[in-house]
Amino acid sequence: MTVLNVKGQINRDLGLDEAQLNLSISITSLVSGLFIVVLGGLADRFGRVRLINWGFWLGFAGSLFIALTPAQSALSGPVLILGRIFQGLGGACIMPASLALLNVYWEGKGRQRAVSLWSMGTWGGTSFAALVGGFVADSLGWRAIFLMAAFFNALGYFLVKGTPESKTGATSKERFDYTGFILFMVFIVAIQLYVNFGTQWGWLSPLSLVMVAVSIVSFVFFLGAERKSRDPFIDLGLFRNSIFTGATISNFLLNATAGVIVVALSVLQEGGGKSAEVAGYLTVGYGVTILLFIRVGEKLLQKYGARKPMLWGIVILVVSVLLLMQTQRMTSTYMWLMLFAFVFFGMGLAFYATPSTDAALTNLPVEQSGSGSGIYKMASSLGAATGLAVSQAIYASIKGTTTLPEFLNYVFTFVGRQDNLAFRHAAIYAMLFNLIILVLAFITILFTVPDKKPSRSASVTEK
Repeated sequence: MTVLNVKGQINRDLGLDEAQLNLSISITSLVSGLFIVVLGGLADRFGRVRLINWGFWLGFAGSLFIALTPAQSALSGPVLILGRIFQGLGGACIMPASLALLNVYWEGKGRQRAVSLWSMGTWGGTSFAALVGGFVADSLGWRAIFLMAAFFNALGYFLVKGTPESKTGATSKERFDYTGFILFMVFIVAIQLYVNFGTQWGWLSPLSLVMVAVSIVSFVFFLGAERKSRDPFIDLGLFRNSIFTGATISNFLLNATAGVIVVALSVLQEGGGKSAEVAGYLTVGYGVTILLFIRVGEKLLQKYGARKPMLWGIVILVVSVLLLMQTQRMTSTYMWLMLFAFVFFGMGLAFYATPSTDAALTNLPVEQSGSGSGIYKMASSLGAATGLAVSQAIYASIKGTTTLPEFLNYVFTFVGRQDNLAFRHAAIYAMLFNLIILVLAFITILFTVPDKKPSRSASVTEK
């Protein structure tokens, strides 16, 4: 996630075009999302601890690839993207397997506490990425970030040594759903190519329209194939449970708001002329409030059930995005708004994280904890990949136009410098997209998650 803050430095060194650079940012989450269900299922059958260890070594290899990417070369883009793919595969091994272990080894409040600590690791680690990345990149160079990442992957491998293995065991009747996986992969990849390269190709160009058509057709065939499959790639039956459905869809949407991070950091650096280190410091509230309030979300879950804290978290996130939209103000004022916005951003996610994860897990039988957790985390990764890609596409399209949309001039008065209006306009439109996402998440929870504490014994086949 550090690349959200240091992509400018990476690009100055490697000389990539905008589309390649944006793809290298979103592809890690994309790959995680595509393979997380597959690897979650493998974790169930062949060992969750084993898959976690595979994840660490894939992350180690990917980080070294990125750190050693040649500069200003024809190989720069391919090597960088290959490293990011390896990182994505590593995450796809670790996330569902580690989450499944919590469901296997803990019950009740102990499991809720374990999920809170797990969330501190995932959301908390991500929340400090911009701060750490900006500091390391400005002090030691951006490559040092990935040398550190390789070290921490190796350290993680040794930290999990001695963890008891957990698996359900393979059966002769189980087979991999290649048809469903390929159709789903085509669907997702076509969308990502359209979003990442739409500005370069033209949004209504023949190639862009072909990508849209391929995406729609493959998704329709995917749904048909999954309904007929005995061992589907994504068990659509899990979505018969409204709580699991609401938690998973809203999880996808909230992770999509990762786009606000890259947009806020970009507009401050490109439009405000600030360094990656300074921009990173302004996100410190994100990390601090995540760590401080994750356990608060757990307590709210125990007192009110999942629905209320999930909704409260979204309302707080709306406040955060509204503050980040204020690019019409002076840079000095915007920096203060950004500082407070990321405090609210971390608080909102902290309120949401544990109740949402618990709502999904409590509706899964133990034997499906890996694959079900994989679907939930797939929503996280694909949500982040989609949100990053769309937010960057909106921002890049508008900042690069010679004629800015007039609408914002009737709503806002842009004070201060006028030579950076393209960046400021672009950021507002990208933030507006994220605001719409949050409204959709709020509505989803209202209609799917009941206003009561979910029962641990609920079956995935119940509505």
